[in-house]
Amino acid sequence: MSTHDLDRRGFLRGSSAAALGLGMAPMLGSGAMAQPAPQRGGSVRIGHSGGATSDTMDPATYAAGPLVLAMLGGVCNNLVEIDETGAVKPELAESIEPSEDTRTWTVRLRDVTFSNGKPLTAADVIASFNHHRGDGTTSGAKDLLTDVTEIRAEGERTVVFELASGNADFPFVAADYHLVIMPANGDGGLDWQSGIGTGGYTLEEHEPGVRIRLARREDYWKENRAWFDEVTLLTINDPTARQNALVTGEVDIINGVPTSTVHLLERRPGIDIVEVTGSAHYPFPMHCDAAPFDDVNVRLALKHAINREELVEKVLRGHGVVGNDQPIGPAYRFHDASLEQRSYDPDRARHHLREAGLDSLDVTLSTSSAAFSGAVDASVLFQQSAAEAGINLNVQTEPADGYWSNVWLKDPFCAGYWNGRPTEDWMFSMVYAQGANWNETHWQNDRFNTLLREARVELDESKRAAMYAEMQQLCRDDGGAIIPMFANFIDGKAERIQHGTLASNRFLDGWKAIERWWVAA
Repeated sequence: MSTHDLDRRGFLRGSSAAALGLGMAPMLGSGAMAQPAPQRGGSVRIGHSGGATSDTMDPATYAAGPLVLAMLGGVCNNLVEIDETGAVKPELAESIEPSEDTRTWTVRLRDVTFSNGKPLTAADVIASFNHHRGDGTTSGAKDLLTDVTEIRAEGERTVVFELASGNADFPFVAADYHLVIMPANGDGGLDWQSGIGTGGYTLEEHEPGVRIRLARREDYWKENRAWFDEVTLLTINDPTARQNALVTGEVDIINGVPTSTVHLLERRPGIDIVEVTGSAHYPFPMHCDAAPFDDVNVRLALKHAINREELVEKVLRGHGVVGNDQPIGPAYRFHDASLEQRSYDPDRARHHLREAGLDSLDVTLSTSSAAFSGAVDASVLFQQSAAEAGINLNVQTEPADGYWSNVWLKDPFCAGYWNGRPTEDWMFSMVYAQGANWNETHWQNDRFNTLLREARVELDESKRAAMYAEMQQLCRDDGGAIIPMFANFIDGKAERIQHGTLASNRFLDGWKAIERWWVAA
């Protein structure tokens, strides 16, 4: 079965194996108004945060910086990609078909070439995935592939993935930004040093933490992508400096516009704000195995003691939506909109304190500007609202430098940040499953973990929806994460840069702006 015309409704319908057609519900937020047809030509300069002098071309080390934007949406392709509706679509895979139990996935490759003229083969795909597997790797994608027991070639253009257990969402894993396809080096390893890929651009210059320059390939296999002649990515980590660069015309696109200054950019002639509601959220995780958070009533008291609407208004300045103490927001396909929204209720918080045998509560909340933009302000607002419930929240501001290594996962109550993940299973497995490396709340719930395993292999979407709805409820009522808000992704661009309907799984059109956007005439 071909993947070209399948949508989510057609995925795995019935009991027979079907081709890839996974997708998320259409994302909320701004798409694009009617635009002129895309056209080739012109150059674009992008100011991006997250670059560092330690950046390398090794995909195992990729983080959320300009190098990822350059490689994921420019130099390389994945087997599949996430499109503007949140659906998984074939990219280097011509088709991808699961077995009936979703434990075996067969991928047939397109007939394409790398930028050096070498044909893409199964060996390249195997090397690209194996680079992130095994005991010796420190790849950020290692945990995503722990369930992969074998990857084998069946001829030059067919790859078979064997999983230890079924996973109906496996194609979403193949869309991860670490898993770009690069050429094998001949001995089974990966030739990542050359920076060669099958994408629409070639890497012309890479000065880590400073500049990346790309040039368009004339022979790119996608006829309707890669419109720019040249792309330059500049590392500009300071948000004020990024905005100034856009205003003065030094760059044409920037990522990560702070909510505090969106209104200023909106007033500037010749500048557009690009904003979509995605899956990014700002939790306050509590360690469920540390007193006093080991009492669910203490956790519920704190959840009722935070004023979510106030945080969206004052911290996000309206650029987001309230959260409900579970990570599956409205951008997800199995988001349960019927789950009762928790609200600020000091009396209810006091009730739960009494249930915990307490008249009042004194706890310390560690926070830092490194957690998210406005994290310190959000923590102070939380402190003020909690006081009305008899909770003394001691806000302890930590240095930004080293926050993620010294505070997060270590302090029992702190401010955090998640970009979200493409699927419910991915988000839950990484952060909420028992034993997960990044289980920031140390939460263990047997029912939740059973549902997680069952939903992963369930082919009936209505049954999966019911399972994920129950898991969202368990997170809300028993879990250790206070999740008061989901934030929009906000970027800025010059008017001359155009785009179609926007993806909202990440900044900058799902990190695909280099391939999807163009210069207007």
